Amino acid sequence: MDLDKDIGSIDLAILDLVAKRIDLLKQKMAGKAGANQDWSLASHCGKSLRDSIEASDRAMHSLAERVVPFLAGVSHQSAHEPVRIAYLGPEFSYSYSAARNYFGSTDGFQAVQTIGAVFEEIERGQSTYGVVPIENSTDGRIVDTLTMFIRHPVRICGEVLLPIHHNLLAKCDRSEIKEVYSKPQALSQCRAWLAEHLPGARWVEVASTAVAAQIATHTVGAAAVASRDAGIALGLDLVAESIEDNKNNITRFAIIGGDEPKPTLNDKTSLMFQVPHKPGALADVMLLFRDNGLNLTWIESFPVPGVANEYFFFVELDGHRTQPNVDKAIRSLEQSALRLNFLGSYPKGRLVG
Repeated sequence: MDLDKDIGSIDLAILDLVAKRIDLLKQKMAGKAGANQDWSLASHCGKSLRDSIEASDRAMHSLAERVVPFLAGVSHQSAHEPVRIAYLGPEFSYSYSAARNYFGSTDGFQAVQTIGAVFEEIERGQSTYGVVPIENSTDGRIVDTLTMFIRHPVRICGEVLLPIHHNLLAKCDRSEIKEVYSKPQALSQCRAWLAEHLPGARWVEVASTAVAAQIATHTVGAAAVASRDAGIALGLDLVAESIEDNKNNITRFAIIGGDEPKPTLNDKTSLMFQVPHKPGALADVMLLFRDNGLNLTWIESFPVPGVANEYFFFVELDGHRTQPNVDKAIRSLEQSALRLNFLGSYPKGRLVG
């Protein structure tokens, strides 16, 4: 048996199937005039993954989660006009990993320097989608992202739940490390480990974990708290892996853009609203959700920028806007809220590997 020949034959068969998939997408696109929302990259990748998981054995689910978004993304980008996807860079940041897990192919990826810049890319039409962190299981809400939703009228069309495993990366032994670089949240999430194993090292905050990894490649006595992918790409040694204090550390990323995903029977709806600053106003809204049989899964208060003692509320609930009880609640809230932004209804995210 020639294993190399057999593997090569399988690779050729996969390529042939991908080419056929691209051809079918082109035919379907021609029939839809290329403008239907079913043809968005986000919707297509998400639907392909859901369908494959439903059709496959449970043992194959993990493989499907890794392979299907990539195949869907590559073929979609080949069959359609390429789209641009903005994310908080640089390359190999956790936002990059979330985007890659969601869209599969990295074609069209565009790194930007701030969360605000991701929103601006969408609002100006320079990117079709953006990927931004919205909540971390250890540190809670991502303040910069919630602030941007107040300032920019963009929609959420999907989400990614990414396990965050921080690693200590360097080009020297642990005993030689004098400084540890990373973004503030990553350092905070590894506080106990760093205090125990590197008590004399100075913490240095930088813009991202990927930037920290870049610094560690050329700074004597420096280490980075960053992803394994960043270490591999930059040739850093894995000094210690999974040093996060909370081993169930998960960051939720929002996919923002103009899509309006169809209901999947496993959806959530996100809203942002402001109510009058008077006794019982928020309680009345909570009763409104209750009376419509809606389950709230997340609520955050956030100060109105530049206004004392006034707050926005960010709410997520089970269900899709097309459901009568969800739509009724939103319409009722419109009547009582000083401001209401419907941020989107979209499929609930799956925890990726």
